[in-house]
Amino acid sequence: MKDEEDYKQDIIDDDLYEEFDDEELYELVQEEKRKALERSRMERETKDPKRPFPKWIFWVIAFMMVAAILPNTFSIPAVDFLVKSAQLSTDDQISEYKQAVVVVEGEQSRGTGFAISDDGTILTNHHVIEDARRISVAFPEQGLFEATVIEEYPEVDLAVLKADAENVPHLNLADQTDFVSEEPIYFIGNPLRFTGIANEGEIIGYTDLSDWDQPVLMLDAPIYRGNSGSPVINQQGDVIGVVFATLNHEEEGRVGLAVPIDYYQNRP
Repeated sequence: MKDEEDYKQDIIDDDLYEEFDDEELYELVQEEKRKALERSRMERETKDPKRPFPKWIFWVIAFMMVAAILPNTFSIPAVDFLVKSAQLSTDDQISEYKQAVVVVEGEQSRGTGFAISDDGTILTNHHVIEDARRISVAFPEQGLFEATVIEEYPEVDLAVLKADAENVPHLNLADQTDFVSEEPIYFIGNPLRFTGIANEGEIIGYTDLSDWDQPVLMLDAPIYRGNSGSPVINQQGDVIGVVFATLNHEEEGRVGLAVPIDYYQNRP
């Protein structure tokens, strides 16, 4: 097991802290993403609903991204998660999940959270809101709300917020973190400067961290800065974990880390 200093070095992964430098690039990609999704909806409404998702949509997004990024310092894997999100977002169930996922912002921080009840109760990472005197959350459809911290569990990097909102979409929490190795999962968050990005991965299993008393989930998934607080959703639509970091694992390589939902469900 690595000592605490080694662990801290591992989770400060360059990809996790990557930033976009070109605001115009961001606007271009968002516009192309919107156009691609709109074309997909129109085709599904006018043609055979069983028709596969058009591959040309992926190529449009990828081409626009590559054309814009070649002169700049931009991570090629970011193209992949945008394309994957566009594909997944055409699924009605994924689109429904996304409505419950919020942007969480403090004075100096920005991350992800998700509603766990229709009264505006939100689960996120403790480090996302730590030391923030003012917190806001933004739902995709309901808009921006002020929020307050009502529960804090820094030992497992979780916090519960209460937004001044009613009748908001929310996700179901699993009673416990049941899974099998290589089980596929979805996660939704706000990586880099983007919002509402859906992606998928697999559960590798549990791993121990030197400064944690309990094991955490290890994910084979493309996780970036801003994904902190993203819900890990199983194939039944239940949240089984909350993304909080990445780790350069000796055997598995770069992996995502998630707090098992057990730690919230079994809180004192």
